Amino acid sequence: MSARPRFRRVLLKISGEALMGDGSYGIDSATVDRIASDIQEVNASGVQLCAVVGGGNIFRGISGAAAGMERANADYIGMLATVMNALAMQHALERRGVPTRVLSAIPMATVCEPYIRRRAVRHMEKGRLVIFAAGTGNPYFTTDTAAALRAAEMGCDALFKGTKVDGVYSADPRRDPKAVRYDTLTFLEVLAKDLKVMDASAISLARDNNIPIVVFSIQQPGGLAAVLAGNGPHTVIREDDHRHD
Repeated sequence: MSARPRFRRVLLKISGEALMGDGSYGIDSATVDRIASDIQEVNASGVQLCAVVGGGNIFRGISGAAAGMERANADYIGMLATVMNALAMQHALERRGVPTRVLSAIPMATVCEPYIRRRAVRHMEKGRLVIFAAGTGNPYFTTDTAAALRAAEMGCDALFKGTKVDGVYSADPRRDPKAVRYDTLTFLEVLAKDLKVMDASAISLARDNNIPIVVFSIQQPGGLAAVLAGNGPHTVIREDDHRHD
C-alpha cells in the first residue's frame, strides 16, 4: 500500500452486481478472484476487514416483489443469494491464504456459521476475515442497511462501499454525461438530495453511529488499498463537522 491506512477496522460492502464482471447475471470467477486479491492486499497491511456482499447479481427482492411475488418471500430469496456470493468470495479468499468465515443471519449450519456478534468479533481478533451473509435476516431491509448495522456492531471506523462507479454523482454517470462526482457529502445532504447511493435506513444508521461511508469503484484493481490510503477517486460521506479535517 502506498501510505499508512487511515482506519483500523473497516467493513467492506460489495454490491452483488460487482461480482458479475462483464456479464449480465451470476458470478464471474475471474472478477471474484480479482476482488479477493485486493482484499488480500489490504488484509496483509494490518487493517481488520469484514465484509457484506449483496445478492443483486442473482436475485433482487424488490424486483421480485415488483413482478408480483410477495415482498417478504422475495426478500428471503435475495438473502439466500447473498449466502451464495459469500461462499464464492470465501473460496477465492482462502485459495489466497486468507482465513475466512461466513456468518449468516439465517442459520444454515451445514454451509456456514450462524451470526453471533461476539463470535464475529472473536474471529476478527484472531485475524480471520468475516463475511456477513443473509443481510439482517429480516425482509424489507437491504444489504446496505445490513452493512451499516454490522459496521456499528463490529465497532468499525468506516464503511467502504465498492460499486461499479468511482463515487457518488449528482446523477447516473452512465446515463448523464454532465453528472458531477462529489468529493465529500454530509449524511443529511445525501438524504436531502435523494442520492441513491444507499437507502435511507443505512444512511441514518451510519449517521447515528458516526461511521463515515466511503464510496469507490471495486472494479479498479488495487482500488481498495488506494482509497484506504486516501488516494484515488472516491466520495466520503460523513458528519458536517468533519468535512474540513
